[in-house]
Amino acid sequence: MKFDSFSSYIQRYQKGLPLLIAGPCSAESESQVLSIAEQLTKNEKVHVFRAGIWKPRTRPGNFEGVGYEGLKWLKRVKAEYKLQICTEVAKPKHVEAALKEGIDILWLGARTVSNPFSVQEIADSLKGVDIPVFIKNPINPDIHLWRGAIERMSHSGVTKIAAIHRGFYPYEDTKFRNIPKWEIPIELKTKFQHLPMICDPSHISGNRDFIEEIAQKALDLNFDGLMVETHHTPDLALSDAEQQITPEQLAQIIRKLVIRHDEIDKKSSVIFNYREQIDSIDQQLMELLSQRMDVVKKIAFYKSEQNITIFQLRRWENIIRTRSEWGKKLKLNAHFIEKILELMHKESIQIQNDIMNQTKEK
Repeated sequence: MKFDSFSSYIQRYQKGLPLLIAGPCSAESESQVLSIAEQLTKNEKVHVFRAGIWKPRTRPGNFEGVGYEGLKWLKRVKAEYKLQICTEVAKPKHVEAALKEGIDILWLGARTVSNPFSVQEIADSLKGVDIPVFIKNPINPDIHLWRGAIERMSHSGVTKIAAIHRGFYPYEDTKFRNIPKWEIPIELKTKFQHLPMICDPSHISGNRDFIEEIAQKALDLNFDGLMVETHHTPDLALSDAEQQITPEQLAQIIRKLVIRHDEIDKKSSVIFNYREQIDSIDQQLMELLSQRMDVVKKIAFYKSEQNITIFQLRRWENIIRTRSEWGKKLKLNAHFIEKILELMHKESIQIQNDIMNQTKEK
């Protein structure tokens, strides 16, 4: 899959800055939508106006959006304020209506992406249509679902695809509404290197106080853009009031964000010298790991000959305790050390198991 064309599409609006998408969580009234759009146009850094028309809610009775009527309000935003407009679609009928009203960009929400059947239906409805599609991550931290939604869209002929990182449902206490798990969008980016990656700090934070923090983190990780929920009277919003900010607050945040470069000046040798050091150290690490696994193999053959079990609980507890102490003395992160030990132990168990099976067959 190639995403170069959409990268160029985004760069056309960026002018050296991250793509900035802003607007209310939900379109609530025509006057509300137009008022927010008017205020956003005062900020030249805003490229796209967003608003939810259909709002999937967990339980009935909550505000579920104004529906089809809201599309005409977005159409006025496009005509009067010259902003690109985007909205969420959850089924083919939504797609059909949005295309009819000239919506510029569609996005698939987290709940929709969590259901491959829904994604496929939408993908089928977009065959032959050249429109940008943004795909939010699924609710659960499942990169395969996220990747699958992107592939379904691509296989249907959609060429302008971007991913939106909006965080994942937390199973533990956290200050954020949705935990970022930055390693997942980073892994997705490594699989699709030219896939534009946009961050939704509003849904990750769930609290306007953390939006700047999340937005800066995304830019530090070389995200291509931000989608920020913006409302003229956030506290009175009909949905997700706590995570929305005013256009003025958005402008303040954008002014304070540090835009970093993703290319290094080749004239500066400092970082290249550091990288050469890392390369050398990594090579030594690989050699040491190889030596360690060679010893593991010898242990496996001995255990097989002596009829000793593969897993030794006391030995494993001793490794965890002593290596953690070593790491602490070297000022290494305890969680980091534990993860490394778990990975090495898992690989050691697998090697020993394979060798045990081979010796049994003989």
